[in-house]
Amino acid sequence: MEEEIKKAYEIIRKGGVILYPTDTIWGIGCDATQPEAIKRIYEIKKRADSKSMLVLIDTPACLDYYVKELPDIAFDLIEYSDKPLTIIYSGARNVASDLIAPDGTLGIRVTKEEFSRRLCQRLKKPLVSTSANISKQPAPACFSEIKDEIIHSVDYVVNYRREETQKAKPSGIIRLSMGGLIKIIRE
Repeated sequence: MEEEIKKAYEIIRKGGVILYPTDTIWGIGCDATQPEAIKRIYEIKKRADSKSMLVLIDTPACLDYYVKELPDIAFDLIEYSDKPLTIIYSGARNVASDLIAPDGTLGIRVTKEEFSRRLCQRLKKPLVSTSANISKQPAPACFSEIKDEIIHSVDYVVNYRREETQKAKPSGIIRLSMGGLIKIIRE
């Protein structure tokens, strides 16, 4: 795994796009601070750039760097969630503007999966994570379901966990307002 993290990191550091395993389904990713790489992901997915993408980070400790005012309940939600949880926060900052929704929000998930967590640690920045499919097509539940068009569009395909056949599911998504109000988007 260490060699795969190193290869993925080198591609991302140079502005490249990778296909990689996450704590949910396989993702297309890049450095969340590089607008050109983010633009490429929108092109690969044939996705309107008005639809925002989420980012992965490795620890809740860095949330306040990416969110202006962080509700205290966010830490409890992350700690006690029994499955991967993406939280949409208001007041997003310190990522490329293409990732921030028109209302100033950003979806962030603290990944607990070893590969993506260690890649985020090495990058020391958030990692874009969007499903490895063309927009409006079904998200692949495992690597073998990813279309060749996606595989051939990225700069590097991580070799780790490709053989897994267990059907993965997307994360839960909630919107967290400044007052601590929680709205469930996807369970």
